[in-house]
Amino acid sequence: MHPTRRQLLRLGAGGFVAAGIGLLELPAIASGGAAGGWGEGAVRGRVRAPRFRDERFVITAYGATPEDATAGIAAAISACHRAGGGHVVVPAGVWYTGAINLLSNVDLHLEEGATLRFSTDPAAYLPVVRTRWQSVEVYNYSSLIRAEGQTNIGITGKGVLDGAGDNEHWWYLIGSGQYGWHTGLPNQRADWAELERMNNEQVPLEQRVFGAGHYLRPSFIQPFRCTNVLIEGVTVKDSPMWTIHPLECRNVTVQGVTVRNLGPNGDGCDPESCTDVLIRDCVFETHDDCIAIKSGRDADGRRLGLPSRGIIVEDCTFISGGAAVAVGSELSGGVEDVYVRRLHAPADPAAEEAYLQWLLCVKSTSTRGGYVHNVDVRDVDSRAWMYRPVEITFSYQGGGDQLLYPDVRDIRCDRVRVARAERVYRVVGAETQHIRAVSITNSRFDQVAADAVVQYADDVTIRNVRIGTS
Repeated sequence: MHPTRRQLLRLGAGGFVAAGIGLLELPAIASGGAAGGWGEGAVRGRVRAPRFRDERFVITAYGATPEDATAGIAAAISACHRAGGGHVVVPAGVWYTGAINLLSNVDLHLEEGATLRFSTDPAAYLPVVRTRWQSVEVYNYSSLIRAEGQTNIGITGKGVLDGAGDNEHWWYLIGSGQYGWHTGLPNQRADWAELERMNNEQVPLEQRVFGAGHYLRPSFIQPFRCTNVLIEGVTVKDSPMWTIHPLECRNVTVQGVTVRNLGPNGDGCDPESCTDVLIRDCVFETHDDCIAIKSGRDADGRRLGLPSRGIIVEDCTFISGGAAVAVGSELSGGVEDVYVRRLHAPADPAAEEAYLQWLLCVKSTSTRGGYVHNVDVRDVDSRAWMYRPVEITFSYQGGGDQLLYPDVRDIRCDRVRVARAERVYRVVGAETQHIRAVSITNSRFDQVAADAVVQYADDVTIRNVRIGTS
């Protein structure tokens, strides 16, 4: 459970001013990036949202009713796909549905005033499908909206996707009283422990079958091994777990989306083992990380070796959450070439719990392995309170008992303003694996309560940074 903003502000003053700072006059550091096709411009040039035929397939024409739209939506998607593609239209109103499976060249379009409210019955998400749960391969419940191996798919419009998660449905399965769990209710702890064992021992995937009789909550939107994905305009709320989870996809655009999910593990958007992703003009109000870039956990991630690469995040607003942008903690397949631009976190003094823990958090443990190379963050304005705007740590959630630390290097933050923070940065590697080449430049942190921390890190540059005291 995250501490409240009030609890952390009680840590008091004791900030410092970095020696030799100027007045934010130095030019920005040039963006890094691998030579060839992985610079920011190259990634932008490849990300292209799919287009769809101008044909409408209204779900009511295929038998959908407000009380049960599941079969009608499936029939409309099938008809649209067979016809060569177009828009499956959800009209205004509230429509109750189970799992939705998208097919190639189909855009699921929610008109203004439309709400798709998803079933809270786990049986609605059977049979089990191949997926990852907290980045470990498994056969588990389908996500609420899923596509596997499809090309040119969309979820668009001005409507609402309601996962119906709350303390009576889905969320309590984490096993915490904060989310409604109490003695006598089932929870996910035993299943998660067993799945982690299977990962550590590399039990064959075919033997990792959960689903019915188990309690691993599904994610909301999961395109799996898809190419050319567009999620645009919709509001997505109250997911059972992770909200938008593109997995092993290429060319993904998430833009103009609002995510509201205050549930446990309620991340906003988690591209995992994806290539060429643009997350733009989105609003996040979460309890967990807003955006978390992932690539597999521990032995599975190292075996698969599928990095996340070429990720752009820009012009997004963050109301609350863990990290605005996190890398990890599941990063065993590697993460590289991440470009973060023009983020905004407004102050909300009326909301006691509204805060961000981090602007950027690269988090891992001694069991992960993998790497993080070339993360470039620029032009951030946060008036909200933050715990640690920048943190790189190898001891997330206590660390582990191995020595498989990731290789982390070339992390840059430039032109960042944060109004209030407990600590500006914390960069802590390991004695056997130092973090390399971290810079914070041309930035301003107005009220800071505690000193920064750097351990087991080489070539850390803090230049032209103003740090005030709280």
